[in-house]
Amino acid sequence: MHPISNPFQACKQIILKPNSVFATLREKQNWSWIPFFLIVAANMLPGLLYFQTIDFDWYMELLTSSQYGQVSPAEQETFKNSMSREQMRYLTMLGSTAGLAIANAIFAVYINLFTKSDEENTRNFSDWYGFGWWVSLPSVIAGFIATVIILLFGSEQMLPTIINPTSLAFLFNMPLDSPLLMFGQVVRLENFWTMYLIAVGLSQWTNLPSRKTYLIAVVPYFIIWFALLLAA
Repeated sequence: MHPISNPFQACKQIILKPNSVFATLREKQNWSWIPFFLIVAANMLPGLLYFQTIDFDWYMELLTSSQYGQVSPAEQETFKNSMSREQMRYLTMLGSTAGLAIANAIFAVYINLFTKSDEENTRNFSDWYGFGWWVSLPSVIAGFIATVIILLFGSEQMLPTIINPTSLAFLFNMPLDSPLLMFGQVVRLENFWTMYLIAVGLSQWTNLPSRKTYLIAVVPYFIIWFALLLAA
């Protein structure tokens, strides 16, 4: 087996050989920039393509009827005029950079806290922050799928759930006024792959027992999902 010698090779090998990748990453510094850029690009491109393609007036009409159908016509008109195509592009870019960076920071705090029980663990917040980008690489594949679907099958009147084609919202064609829409958008198939990568990475970077690594990996997801179900 050839050793993993660069971050691009690591991004490729993490699909089939995650144990080898995380074993290599124990000794490497500054490799996490590559998955970071890949993840940002993969999350940004489908959204930008979406807002480039759709009929924006139709889009705002859709949002208004699904989310503000019970308010007065004047309030509906105010909402329709509150956003422009350009603003949505900026929000997409902001969410794909600052939003992802903040979410990964929260993840790093969580992992740093719950790995303290391993007395031999010397990893700090910055180590786990980089770790978070590696375990999030499945989102690159999801972003690629979304891009292909929009390019091949997109139209001027496509639901925004197409941006996340691996989500339950897209797979079950949830309407925008469904009380389960937020839950459906958050639960994505790649989440389960990420959970597995977290557990594998923890097993390589710490001496925690296997059962605990899987608990650390799955608990935050299920807490978020359960909270969204209760709020629906």
